[in-house]
Amino acid sequence: MANYDDFKKRARDAFDTIADVSVEAYKIAEEKARLLARKAKLNAGIANERATIRRLNVEIGATYYKLFKDNPDESLKTQCADVTDAYERIAAKQQELEDLKNCSTCDEEDNCECPEPDDAPTGGCKDGFCGVDIKEEPCEDGDKDDTQ
Repeated sequence: MANYDDFKKRARDAFDTIADVSVEAYKIAEEKARLLARKAKLNAGIANERATIRRLNVEIGATYYKLFKDNPDESLKTQCADVTDAYERIAAKQQELEDLKNCSTCDEEDNCECPEPDDAPTGGCKDGFCGVDIKEEPCEDGDKDDTQ
């Protein structure tokens, strides 16, 4: 029986040691999980603050442009001129869109007589359509333009 009691004592000691190690491993894993969660939360906060800074920088730039576009600081003169040029190009393209939307003057062959940009086709066949045909009818086989 002494061997059995000795075996029981050793088994109990082993299980106690395993339990102690398991508890310690659990505590370490729990601490690492908390640390990872904290890092993730801090990284998300940093990303949010950076997004706020980008948004505010855009707002500051837009406000500066509105206030000083006619007389910008020397260091921002080029950027302000570039923004003004971009606004002018947008306005020209919007006007061209409006002109095309309001175009209703066509001759008997349905060729539009509205103002065309310099690079628009005025005849022949381009992109599968003849001339500036308002109905955009496909070209006939004999109409194909070889300059495509």
